[in-house]
Amino acid sequence: MGRFFITFLAWAICYATCKAQTSKPDTIYAEYVQEEIQLDGKPDEAVWKRAVHINNFTQRELNIGEPATERTEVAILYTAKTLYIGFWGYDRNPQKIIAREMKRDFDWGGEDNFEVIIDTYNDDRNGFLFAINPNAARADAQVLNNGESFNKFWNGVWDAKTTITDEGWFAEITIPFSTLKFPTDAQEQIWGINFERNIRRKREQLLWQGWSRDSELELLNRAGTLAGLDSIVSKDFIEIKPYTIGGGEFTPGQEEGQWNAGGDINYLITPTLRMNLTLNTDFAQVEADRQQINLTRFPLFFPERREFFLEGQDYFDMGMGNSIIPFYSRRIGLAEDRSTVPIIAGARILGKVKNSTLGALSMQTASRDSIPSTNYSVVSWRQDVMKQSSIGILSANKYENGRWHSTTGGYGLYSTSKLFGDKNLNIGASFTQNINSDNYDSKANAHRIYLSYPNDKVEFDMAWQRSAPAFNPEVGFLRRDNFQEFYAELEWKPRPKNFLKWIRQFSFKGLDMNYFVFDDTGELQSFSYEIRPLGFETRSGEFFEFNLQRKAEGLREPFEIKEGITIPEGDYWYNRMEIQAATFSGRTWSVYSRINWGDFFTGKSTESTYELSWRASRYLKIGANYEKNWIDLPEGSFDTDLIGSRMEYAVNPNLFGSLFSQWNSEDEEAILNFRLQWIPIIGADFFFIVNQAYDTSGNDWKLERTTILGKLIWRFVI
Repeated sequence: MGRFFITFLAWAICYATCKAQTSKPDTIYAEYVQEEIQLDGKPDEAVWKRAVHINNFTQRELNIGEPATERTEVAILYTAKTLYIGFWGYDRNPQKIIAREMKRDFDWGGEDNFEVIIDTYNDDRNGFLFAINPNAARADAQVLNNGESFNKFWNGVWDAKTTITDEGWFAEITIPFSTLKFPTDAQEQIWGINFERNIRRKREQLLWQGWSRDSELELLNRAGTLAGLDSIVSKDFIEIKPYTIGGGEFTPGQEEGQWNAGGDINYLITPTLRMNLTLNTDFAQVEADRQQINLTRFPLFFPERREFFLEGQDYFDMGMGNSIIPFYSRRIGLAEDRSTVPIIAGARILGKVKNSTLGALSMQTASRDSIPSTNYSVVSWRQDVMKQSSIGILSANKYENGRWHSTTGGYGLYSTSKLFGDKNLNIGASFTQNINSDNYDSKANAHRIYLSYPNDKVEFDMAWQRSAPAFNPEVGFLRRDNFQEFYAELEWKPRPKNFLKWIRQFSFKGLDMNYFVFDDTGELQSFSYEIRPLGFETRSGEFFEFNLQRKAEGLREPFEIKEGITIPEGDYWYNRMEIQAATFSGRTWSVYSRINWGDFFTGKSTESTYELSWRASRYLKIGANYEKNWIDLPEGSFDTDLIGSRMEYAVNPNLFGSLFSQWNSEDEEAILNFRLQWIPIIGADFFFIVNQAYDTSGNDWKLERTTILGKLIWRFVI
């Protein structure tokens, strides 16, 4: 009898504790389990039923503040080495679930999905985002600075399985603790966490916490709490990822074999600070750049596409915008013509120590033709201050042929999400200076001051930035030099309530100005002013906007816009109009179009863009794009064409690929890129790549070169 009473009392205490845990609407409690969970997408084992479930999800869209129209539940289990997340997405009409992708890093904006963000530092600033759809497609990202930086190119080691039944769709997610960085000096881990579910056919967005219209999942300071993690095993972590590559390049009359090997070593210096060593770095699996047609006198910007640099790019961002980039990673391993320069080896450190976020990178490239062997080194430090703000420094350096160049500076950000109670405000400033070993010019600097009020109904942004004539970041990128820019934008986005209920949100702009002057003279360099008398997004996901534009260009010297056609120096003011429209991307068929027309320098021009996408099934998606420009000037007339197509296919979430082709009339070259990726085990990859280039300047296509490569990357954990 006594034993029975003790057992009953223990059970009652446990039950009361569990009830007390579930009584906190912003806290989810993880339950420790001894056994490994069978990952099959069916969270119906007894251990899942014992776990504490949360179901208090609230609509952010379309009907803010209302409860979920479909029952949604989440629970968390963990072992000493692994975190498990169970998801129950009940749906009374499961045949209407939208899920048409299966590949890794899928575009989850048009799919039914479930998202998790975890703030392992519990600092309300940094987190790891994981997203899945009902087909078990996976995507992930790193979030820094409370949503200010969003790096979707980060790839963690994790897995998910799903099932679809007549009750809805369900999922199990497994995340090894070695994928996450977190301090281990506390006996119990307390993390920030939040969840989001999207039901696309209803345009319904559900959040567990932070469902204000001026919030979103990436705002970690509005997340809930994950408690109960008190039995995690902490140990040193070494990850080894060797690769081998083989294939050949074939040109008319010549064949050249390509064989190589190298790899990466990742080591946790501390539980929150990781070092990465890379040897004989190779990026053969990277897709070709998307072609662009340039009708301006400024250089084109091509985004980084190499995973090694993408994973840490947010650590080396000074907040100077897109016109002044102190560190541009494409300077490493790529020549001006975008050809490859071999990378011998490199080292990188990324992570956080208490309130300091640290980043360091050093890469050594080999010599090639007239390009000397060069060392590139970048160091970044950012310190958390106050609740959401930060200060930091960044130094990007290049050393070649005995000469040292540095672009070094500091920055600060004041950020709050509680202005007027719940509004967002960011105020920042940056300054950077060139330092050279062969000469020093104190005037070779650039700076920026900005203010951003990014909220749902009213959005206001303004900035001033300057790049002195002598400023030249040799490891960075300038869209233009010798300039000052004055920028301001005001957008009003009301949501109709009692009329036009088919519209989700309007967009009206009375101010959108970019005014550039030459820094050395104060004369006009460029000017753009846009008014949007009408723009809207429908509740079903369609989009439309009509814009009126006033533009100007100040030419100090003649501008050759096309071979044989030159625009004389002088100031040119002109007016243009623009219409953009798109259908909801989550449909089987979706389209986007843009047409911009009006005056252009001394004549007229029309620019048009068309995109078409067909999601045939979860196994196949086909897209096409076409850009056409007509330019009619007194100095001469011409037109340009850019055509692209893309076919994406997936056999399952671990076997997928694409066929990408593009051609433009300026280069008269067609490029075809075939890419297959297989994930034999989570963390390992096999790529099969075929690249072809055709010369189309004659009457027919002439094959210039074909590259065929296979690349295997394996993963070992010690």
